[in-house]
Amino acid sequence: MDKSPTYLSDASPSGSIGSISSATEAINDFANLSLEDQERQREEWRIELQRVEEEINTLRTVLSSKIHHSTELKRKLGVTVWKEIQEDVSSGIKNMRDSNVYHKTESVLKTTAEKTTSLFSGFSTKINQMKNSESFKSFEDKVGGAYESVKTKVSTSRSGSVQSFNDVTGSNSNTAPSTPIHEEKHV
Repeated sequence: MDKSPTYLSDASPSGSIGSISSATEAINDFANLSLEDQERQREEWRIELQRVEEEINTLRTVLSSKIHHSTELKRKLGVTVWKEIQEDVSSGIKNMRDSNVYHKTESVLKTTAEKTTSLFSGFSTKINQMKNSESFKSFEDKVGGAYESVKTKVSTSRSGSVQSFNDVTGSNSNTAPSTPIHEEKHV
């Protein structure tokens, strides 16, 4: 029975190797290898890592070259950073307005505004109806009567003990007021 060892590099990078159970299996498989097979696996990983890093560097170089070429073409066309930002913002706003969320939000806001306007209009109507009602007028008359009663009592009680300003100014300037004014002197 020919049983060749399974290497971790045999697993596809886009496969399920990223899951916890797969990682655990991979560690267990590696631990079950002989020392010679473990060393061979490590060497394969080193070679693969070196190859992947070279590919990454190549892609970075190509990307940098493409970015530089794109920048030159934009400069020749008169496309500025400000113009790009304006176009991005404009397309973002257009995309937002075309989205269902915008239309739903706009609809909800419109409905809310209509209901709020209706509510305040109804509230205002109710206040006006209440002002014109007999019970409100009766309440207003009672409050007004109570106010006048208190005002009359206060002015009557004050008139017996203190002269009014008009009484004092209207009297002869040679005569002294009937109620003496005491000044407090601070020591």
